[in-house]
Amino acid sequence: MSRSPRDVESLATEIASREDVELLHGLIAIESLSGQEGSAVAYLCEAMARRGFRVEPDTAGNAIGSVGSGERRIVLLGHIDTVPGRIPVRIDDGILHGRGAVDAKGPLATFVAAATAVAGRARVTITVVGAVGEETMGSPGATEVAAGPAPDWCVIGEPSGWDALCLGYRGTLSLLYRLEQGSRHTAGPGQAVGERAIGFWNALAAEVGRRNAGVVGEFGSLGISLRAFNTTGDGLSDRAELSIGLRLPPALDVPGLIGSLAELAGDAEVQIEGCQEGYRTAKRSPLTAPFLRAIRRSGGEPRFTLKLGTSDMTVVGPRWGCPIVAYGPGDASLDHTPEERISLDDYGRAINVLSEVLLAL
Repeated sequence: MSRSPRDVESLATEIASREDVELLHGLIAIESLSGQEGSAVAYLCEAMARRGFRVEPDTAGNAIGSVGSGERRIVLLGHIDTVPGRIPVRIDDGILHGRGAVDAKGPLATFVAAATAVAGRARVTITVVGAVGEETMGSPGATEVAAGPAPDWCVIGEPSGWDALCLGYRGTLSLLYRLEQGSRHTAGPGQAVGERAIGFWNALAAEVGRRNAGVVGEFGSLGISLRAFNTTGDGLSDRAELSIGLRLPPALDVPGLIGSLAELAGDAEVQIEGCQEGYRTAKRSPLTAPFLRAIRRSGGEPRFTLKLGTSDMTVVGPRWGCPIVAYGPGDASLDHTPEERISLDDYGRAINVLSEVLLAL
């Protein structure tokens, strides 16, 4: 049965409290596309202030709140922006549907709820960040945060599943291939501009295949995707443009790869729009043992994952060099899909797990 926002208070369970369900429901109900996060940021800042957080200003537009006064500090870094695509916000049989439920307002609300639960008992200062712009190249919110002092620990808010930890993400490189040449008759000699662009794509795919030869596991491989292909002409010149994305495994020689792209392009232009290198943390990170214990105490069988996409871990991890993992409730296979939804029971379990971790530090 579907419930309206006014019925949310009836959904309190032994796992997720009414206040925490309201927090998540309210956050998801506010559309917050990348670059348009202002209303959601204001909502989250107000919610944190009501819960006793010290809400701090941020020039990037992030929502930032802290609780506790311990000398050691942990940053819980989630993102508040979402990809486009409106999904009616509703609760059916303990499942909350809506854009951002999984990626990544569920994990972000988990951070606020867990920090609230341990406020006054934890020995550390806990800072929650609702970062803007994670779904866009450059992650301006996380980039702003990364410029500050490194914390002692960091947890990235992404959907690992309540009983799992993510240890690493591939990076990303976005490029535009542009080719212009004089117009030609389709029956004339030589290749059309579109054919040459296809030739570049095929050569790049072959280069990726060569680099992936012998690589064990998809996480360690290069990924490639064609995002857009367009040709135009004005009767005097013809133009082709390809938008291409590459997924980068950690420790890849990125300058060498960019050099190979330029060679393959020949006289065409290759414009690099943005690049974030991949990052992987150690399984023996000081953060993993507290999570494993807490997951087991909540009835789960803990596991580790490596993600083929990108997150703000690739932004702050290299800069801070502190113990870091990604954690949050939700099924990552629902990211960016019309079926995005989260189990409120899993949300409650994740709050319990993270609360135990924060008390253990």
